[in-house]
Amino acid sequence: MNAPVRHELDLNRCAAAFRAACELDVLAFKPGNVSVESAGHGMRAEDFLISAEVAAPHIADPSLNIGERIYRAVEATRRAVACNTNLGIVLLAAPLIHAAQQLPPDGFTSAAFSLSLRNSLHSINLAQTELVYRAIRLAAPGGLGGSRRHDVNHAPKAPLLTAMREASRRDCIARQYANDYADLFSPGRDALTQARARRGVEAQALSELFIAFLADFPDSHVQRKHGMATAEGVRQMARQCQYEVRHSRSWKAARKPLEELDQWLKTSGINPGTSADLSVATWLLDRLLGESGIQTETRSNPTRLFGFETKWSASERLGAGKPL
Repeated sequence: MNAPVRHELDLNRCAAAFRAACELDVLAFKPGNVSVESAGHGMRAEDFLISAEVAAPHIADPSLNIGERIYRAVEATRRAVACNTNLGIVLLAAPLIHAAQQLPPDGFTSAAFSLSLRNSLHSINLAQTELVYRAIRLAAPGGLGGSRRHDVNHAPKAPLLTAMREASRRDCIARQYANDYADLFSPGRDALTQARARRGVEAQALSELFIAFLADFPDSHVQRKHGMATAEGVRQMARQCQYEVRHSRSWKAARKPLEELDQWLKTSGINPGTSADLSVATWLLDRLLGESGIQTETRSNPTRLFGFETKWSASERLGAGKPL
């Protein structure tokens, strides 16, 4: 296969996977987060779909390094929706897709992907780090504040991986950079597999995966904006919700504790966005490994979804209640 053809295939395949993951993000009912059923925090599901559409070509462009992908994706998003809908997802997805594109088609195993991801993370140099800092400043995530060292408001003095390692104790996204996405490879993918076995519908499985992350780790976004005590309180509420959901005999019964938690979080102005980002990135990782069995190729005719023209058809299988 010649280089231009491989380039086009890599871009299209990975962009489709990214868009499908982002679409699933709003199809799944995730307490405290925006979905097609529940707006919140001044944002709508359409904002997230638009963001996915404009970010995907940059996230999946094989000719770009990781820093360029992150900055261009965030810049395109900011132009399109003028708010921060996807910084966490972009930060997690760019290294995943970059790593996937370094592997030959016949060498795509979990172990090979893990090694490629580690190499991709270590490839982020000072120039790329500056682009990532610019992207973070442009997205302006809530509760960001400043840092004594590795402050994104100033020029970087060390590569991104160094900064992420220092921030890993207080930020779950930074921890993925520091531990080579260990939380996504496992227990993230394990929880996703178990949720699929229980539910058989991707949107419902992602809802369960989200609750699992929220129950296991204090949400970084909640911690930044509201403090550790609130983040820990939300984690304890998520643990109770998780228990009730897992022991529900039907999805209709499982929805009750999810809806109660959603109402409380949104009434309290609390958005556990980091747990959502980790869930979407876990699904994307699983999709890139090719083990989900779901096709995300684009159609020639766009689908109209929630009043927005999309070019992928994942919703028909991911969120419409159809079995895998």
